[in-house]
Amino acid sequence: MIAMGFPLDDIPPAERFAAWRALCELTPIPMELRSDHEHDFRATVRGGVPLGELTLTHTSVPSLRNERTAAHIRRSDPELYHLRLTLRGETDVRHGDAETTLGARQFMLTSTSEPYLAVCERGRVDGMTLAVRPSLLPFPAADLHRLLGRRLSGQSGIGGMLADFLTRLLADSDRYRPADAPRLGTVAVDLLHALLAHELDAGAEARAERRLTPESRRRALLLRVQEFARQNLHHPGLTPASIAATHHISLRYLYRLFEDQGHTVSAWIRAQRLERCRRDLADPALGDTPIHAIAARWGFRHAADFSRAFRSAYGVPPRDFRQVALRTNR
Repeated sequence: MIAMGFPLDDIPPAERFAAWRALCELTPIPMELRSDHEHDFRATVRGGVPLGELTLTHTSVPSLRNERTAAHIRRSDPELYHLRLTLRGETDVRHGDAETTLGARQFMLTSTSEPYLAVCERGRVDGMTLAVRPSLLPFPAADLHRLLGRRLSGQSGIGGMLADFLTRLLADSDRYRPADAPRLGTVAVDLLHALLAHELDAGAEARAERRLTPESRRRALLLRVQEFARQNLHHPGLTPASIAATHHISLRYLYRLFEDQGHTVSAWIRAQRLERCRRDLADPALGDTPIHAIAARWGFRHAADFSRAFRSAYGVPPRDFRQVALRTNR
């Protein structure tokens, strides 16, 4: 596959920005461009990488302000969605109902049918844009509108997979044959569908939770916190502070959630860990596993502390409990 490049180095510095604006005027998406580097504009565009019904473009620009107004939209609108991925630098964006800063390894969904303002003033910005026709996205327009202008992570999960795929695709574009384009486009569309569906599901859950009564919301949050803690009991670093940070709540609010249940956060975590240890000590399949190893498996760093806590909770030392339990379970 052939990716078209547009280097500016062969053009006199004073004429480069005008050349860039002329290039943008050739596209069906007019916008107003301004830059603090009009006297020495160093930018590159590598675009036209065909992916079946998609097109992938890479740009690298210095300080730049792009604005697409309602007047621009009336003049020309191809009615496309753009999935933008920032590779380096930061851009302040106002689009749809959102204003945000887009940083490295972050996606944003935009629409050529909505006003758009992007300002990068803190150094060079490298990014990629995937142009998508609405008919390729099996989601209601109203749902997609809620995603416009929002940051979508490209660092992990589905977003991370899509970011890695697009980055590698552009880097290796000269290694693919034209016949590969539709197949690669199918992969890109599938990953894009998965990313948008994931974000829409998360948004629906958040909206549903906002409709709950305050008491129901607290109970739902407590259940999420407890499930998270159960999944991480083995981790010695599981603390009230780490739980609060993970769930974006204050430590004081976390304490209040558990106080309503009649115990502290730390006491609840300790009880859960002791119960896991009790089950393992009574399991014949783990009869040869040292007691201190079982304790460490469930987050107890010191054997003596575990022994005291176990005796306090169950009335007997862990060794005595194990001997009785294993005889009973034979």
